Amino acid sequence: MTASVTWDPTAAGVLRLPSGRLVRGRGLLRPLPPGPPPGFGLYLLGHRPPAVPWASRWLRWPDFRLPVDRAEAAAAFREVWERSASERVELACAGGRGRTGTALACLAVLDGVPATEAVAYVREHYHRHAVETPWQRRFVARFH
Repeated sequence: MTASVTWDPTAAGVLRLPSGRLVRGRGLLRPLPPGPPPGFGLYLLGHRPPAVPWASRWLRWPDFRLPVDRAEAAAAFREVWERSASERVELACAGGRGRTGTALACLAVLDGVPATEAVAYVREHYHRHAVETPWQRRFVARFH
């Protein structure tokens, strides 16, 4: 299965990376969107997320902050990027903007977007308020 058929690219919250890979971002405070469930989810929270019926990974990341373990974050982002080539993958935090937007911007960097342009890319193609804090923007700018 290719990324172009894993998610509906016109659905809300689905980011198309320059390579064509699709990743869904969402806020866990909202209901699960309609459509097929993800095959894998990365959950960006300060506490363990509720169990889900698909494969998932939890990255400890307090609200409005940065990931507790940056090396683990980089590994998790690479896993999501690799899986997005053939699976429905989602990234989610509570609201779906700050932490999720930051992680999506890091995926954009992995996909070839210059780190200095990744926040703007995600704001244009995912949500205009993605990546909420100055330290989240710096985190993306320094990500490689």
